[in-house]
Amino acid sequence: MTIVALAGRRIDSEGATPARFPLDQDARVKDELDALLRALQPAALVCSAACGADLLALEVAAKRGIPARIVLPFERQRFRASSVTDRPGDWGPRFDSAMEQAEASDNVIVIQPEFTSDDEAYAAATYAILDCARELALNADIDGHSGSDTDNQVIVVVVWDGMSRGEDDLTDRFRREAVDRGLQVQEIFTRLPQ
Repeated sequence: MTIVALAGRRIDSEGATPARFPLDQDARVKDELDALLRALQPAALVCSAACGADLLALEVAAKRGIPARIVLPFERQRFRASSVTDRPGDWGPRFDSAMEQAEASDNVIVIQPEFTSDDEAYAAATYAILDCARELALNADIDGHSGSDTDNQVIVVVVWDGMSRGEDDLTDRFRREAVDRGLQVQEIFTRLPQ
């Protein structure tokens, strides 16, 4: 059994320089996510629900009948305002749909850390995605198949432009943490090579 843990770039704000995930790349990235999830056939997807990589993956998972667990750093409306509707595109309704599906199956985790900054809360959610995926792989009984270290695996999918912004880059931190944990990492790029 495979569990996919995913994180990645949000859609760029208008006029963002450098461009990391232009809105006009969302359909291509979604197609690549669809091909990857079709190939991996995971038992579950674990990610957050920000505009861009997260919501595209959640839509693909829903289409393919893959259960999804959503990890948020804080309550839904605050997250929606700070990570979903603040960028171009129709992300608000897409977020609402993904959340309703996950809430219906009790698959939303709101960690609500007691941190002084939003950056610390987002970082905690990043690590929680990896922790949750590992827990599912070890303990889940999905389709009658119990987890074990030998049978189950976590595959980490990083959806990004391949360039770190520096220490505050949570996508790169997610990727590095996955590597440090010895997890297999696959990348989908949000920009085509120049």
